[in-house]
Amino acid sequence: MKLNLKTLQQAGAFTGRPVEKQIKWQQGETTLEATVYVRPLGYQSAVSDVLSVIGKQDSIAGRIAAAICDEEGSPVFTVLDITHGPIDTAELAKDPDSTKRLGALDGNLTVALLGAIHEVNNMGKTSNSQTSTSSGTNLSLPESVAPRSRSRKKT
Repeated sequence: MKLNLKTLQQAGAFTGRPVEKQIKWQQGETTLEATVYVRPLGYQSAVSDVLSVIGKQDSIAGRIAAAICDEEGSPVFTVLDITHGPIDTAELAKDPDSTKRLGALDGNLTVALLGAIHEVNNMGKTSNSQTSTSSGTNLSLPESVAPRSRSRKKT
C-alpha cells in the first residue's frame, strides 16, 4: 500500500466521529447520569501519553482530556480542569483577577469517564478481568493491571 490520505482512509486509519456513551456515577447520596462523547484513541491521546511520559502532565487527566469531547469532537476538558477544576465564576465575579478553581474532578465521575473510554477503545475485545467500582460503573481491566489477590504466601 502506498501511504497517502486515500489509502489511509480506505484502511480505516482515522478515528472517525466520537462515540456516544451513557455514564452513571454516585455523587454523595445521589446517582447521576450523563451522555458523554468519547473520541477513540488517536493522535490526541498519543500526544497526551508522550507529555505524561516526560512529566509534563498527569497521565489519567491527559487521557480523559484527550478522549472526552462534544458531539463534534471538540474537547470538553483541559488537563487543568480535571486536576484543579475550572475557574470559580462566583469568585471571578467578585474579583476579575481571581484564579481560584473549583477543585479536582470527582473521583466517581473520573472512574465512570475512564470506564466509557475503555469501552469505546475495547469494543469487541474480550477481557480476562471484571472490576466493579463504587461509582456503579463496571470497568474491565487487562490482566496486567487487574487488582491482584491480597492473600499472602506463607514463607
